[in-house]
Amino acid sequence: MKLNVFALILTVLFATAAQAERVIVIMKDKEAFKSAHMAYKMKGSYALKGFKLGGQPSELAKVDGQVEDSLENLNTLIVNTADQAEIEKLKANPAVAYVEKEVFHEAPRPVKGFLAKAQQSQQQKVGQKTPWGIHAVKAPEAWALSNRGAGARVLVLDTGIDEAHPSLKANFEKGQDFTGDSNGSDYTDKVGHGTHVAGTIAGVMDRSGFTGVAPKAKVLAGRVCSEQGCSNVAIAQGINWGIAQKVDVISMSLGGMWSTPAERDAVNKADKAGVTVVAASGNSGTPKVSYPAALPTVIAVGAIDINLQKAQFSQWGPELAIVAPGVAVVSSVPQGTGRESSVEITVGTKAGKVASSTFQGAREVLTPETNELVAVGLGKVEEFAKVNVKGKYALISRGEIKFSEKVDNAIKAGATGVVIYNNAPGLIQGALTEDGSVLPVAVFMIEQTVGQQIVSQMAAGQAVKATLQTVATNYAAFDGTSMATPHVSGVVALMKAANKALTGAQVKAILKQTAQALGPNSANEYGSGLVNAEAAVNAALQAK
Repeated sequence: MKLNVFALILTVLFATAAQAERVIVIMKDKEAFKSAHMAYKMKGSYALKGFKLGGQPSELAKVDGQVEDSLENLNTLIVNTADQAEIEKLKANPAVAYVEKEVFHEAPRPVKGFLAKAQQSQQQKVGQKTPWGIHAVKAPEAWALSNRGAGARVLVLDTGIDEAHPSLKANFEKGQDFTGDSNGSDYTDKVGHGTHVAGTIAGVMDRSGFTGVAPKAKVLAGRVCSEQGCSNVAIAQGINWGIAQKVDVISMSLGGMWSTPAERDAVNKADKAGVTVVAASGNSGTPKVSYPAALPTVIAVGAIDINLQKAQFSQWGPELAIVAPGVAVVSSVPQGTGRESSVEITVGTKAGKVASSTFQGAREVLTPETNELVAVGLGKVEEFAKVNVKGKYALISRGEIKFSEKVDNAIKAGATGVVIYNNAPGLIQGALTEDGSVLPVAVFMIEQTVGQQIVSQMAAGQAVKATLQTVATNYAAFDGTSMATPHVSGVVALMKAANKALTGAQVKAILKQTAQALGPNSANEYGSGLVNAEAAVNAALQAK
């Protein structure tokens, strides 16, 4: 009882004023729910006033409210009430088990990676080469025994989907909007998160090698998250829909540090209906698994990088079941919103492209631009005072001062672009502005060794030019446990394709038993280890 009271306090604290009267009503009386459900089916949205039960006026008829939805698989009504007094009447009703106000979890976003305004895609090839995570989880080795996931159906509860994406349209089955932003028919992904998740689960294999973990599985999309966040009402509706659709897996790359009774009830009923739920452990880097991942029937997924090391942001704890690739994961995004960088360096008559990245908030260069490079050390004010970069590109080393300061100094000195070379191996991405504004200069990063070589060539008296371009694409690299989760959802799809009779408990046990152990793991930072599709599918075939 204390748990319910505490959860209720949380829901009240986090409820938004605009939606304060929208409530989830979990019924304990099946007869009362059935009558309400039948009335809803016949009449659509209807007033509770005048509602009858067994031919007699029901206690619910005393409530001034409108039934918005009836969740048959959850024994639950979604009700718009007039005010707090009407909510109290619902709570006092003997047929009602629990009443919960609408609350919002933070909208899911990647730890790293960004999207831009949609442009016509400039990619010459469909897709990308095979993402590293597909091989890391041994998906190709499991395809022969699972028919690449054919027959399995996965519901992605997220920000929606780009159903026309070339990597998704062949495997997309249907979608539904539960955010209230439409009549249910608009599940367009305005954020990009859900499309990225769907591509990792069941992206179609193309000629460039891009593929999802289960490239023949079907995807359903439930939009439960908007830019405002993910509502408990939408999550309950989405899970109810998944049960009704008889999906094999529900993938939830969302959540927070708390869950509501209605969410817990929905997840529990999904498990009883034979639906496996997979969820992200969270991105705060703390030793506490977020919800719904921490619920006992859910498969909680943490993130690792390409070196099979725990991602710094990945949350862990006793509930963590398994880990999967969650750093620099390339997948589908709404068409034309992905961005790749192209940097070509010319020294004398020799030119060659070099590895690069670009930054959110920098000016986009959608058609190639060429200019002279000028070395400006660390990009400090006093270093710019010694050179002329007006109308040219500033070549700056990473270090000592913030990227934003380096770029600001370049803008003040009249540079039209900035090329930053790293002071450590590899490349990084990030945001140059916090408010979403766009700077008047293009900003790209190149690798440390390349930058150092260019500086040496300049010191020897050679002129060096750079050709910069921002390429609009249909794909992007994201970081997050949100990106790790769909790898596991895809593996579960392969398992269910191989053996439909598996229960959720069996799926979870097999995943943990067949995982590749990683460590050190003294605090369960890696759960049972890296998900292994090949071993999991083999075990699924042998399970009874």
